[in-house]
Amino acid sequence: MQDNPIIIISRTDSIGDVVLTLPMAGIIKQQLPDSKIIFLGRNYTKDVINLSEHIDEFFSYDEVLKLSISEQIHVIKKLNATHIIHVFPVKEIARLAKQAGIKNRIGTTNRLWHWFTCNIKISLSRKNSDLHEAQLNTKLLAPLGITKEFSLEDLTSNYGFTKIPVLEKIHADIIDKTKTAILIHPKSKGSAREWGLDNFSNLITQLDKTKYQIFISGTAQEGELLRDLILKHPEVTNLTGKLSLQQFIAFINECDTIIAASTGPLHIAAAIGKKAIGLFAPMKPIHPGRWKPIGKQANYLVLNKDCDDCRKTMDCHCIREIKIMEVINLIEK
Repeated sequence: MQDNPIIIISRTDSIGDVVLTLPMAGIIKQQLPDSKIIFLGRNYTKDVINLSEHIDEFFSYDEVLKLSISEQIHVIKKLNATHIIHVFPVKEIARLAKQAGIKNRIGTTNRLWHWFTCNIKISLSRKNSDLHEAQLNTKLLAPLGITKEFSLEDLTSNYGFTKIPVLEKIHADIIDKTKTAILIHPKSKGSAREWGLDNFSNLITQLDKTKYQIFISGTAQEGELLRDLILKHPEVTNLTGKLSLQQFIAFINECDTIIAASTGPLHIAAAIGKKAIGLFAPMKPIHPGRWKPIGKQANYLVLNKDCDDCRKTMDCHCIREIKIMEVINLIEK
């Protein structure tokens, strides 16, 4: 390994995927302390990427896309990267990295275009693996001389989420410090099977309001879908569409527990050490073995059965059969 490598981690997909990629940066810094790590991501994930002390620079793929091809190649060259790791494979990024002359271009063998754009290829099948997504990501570090088998506990200690923003007073003032703050995030923007609004409504009803303060979160668009739930439970504080991502992260940090499907907020909460309770369907490849939250207080619930009859529908009865008392038991654990 050359001295002072400059390594691009390329992951331009969703927030949860990005969270589970960031331990890679901590591992690299631990093994190669003189390295510089550049994270190539989308603008909407920047506030998450900036939580990690291990990232030296965020590089916006959205800004790259505004440029001509020749300009794109030029800005990639200016990074002076010695390595690029294509964690989330994108054909156009792989082509750019080669055209920009990045010396070490690391990708998996199961993307056809990597055979023409990557000069270091790793045999890695995510779909059929029993490893967690975050563990699978670390397999791409082998060309850096990092070949250790990492446990989930190892990965938890490598998030490096030390740069959590401060919650603005206007938002902090709504939190009752005499109660346990529970954040429920019922929707997933279609990225995961969901527990169902009836279940969340029954959970709210059964939680002791003298002990718990309940908040509900989501995008403004999700807020419209949650309108009936919110109207039915005026005792719950509605945060949908009211916080920037940066302030939402700060709010999660002030809560005690979050309950959600396999979503970005669940993984953020787990990474910053909150009690993160994930609700999952028992179906590969979306099962908790692959996507459960990892953190010091992370946990999950899943029905112990095969779920193949739900494979062709987002309306999954297997996740909806998770019992409310099971959730409450984890909250009180």
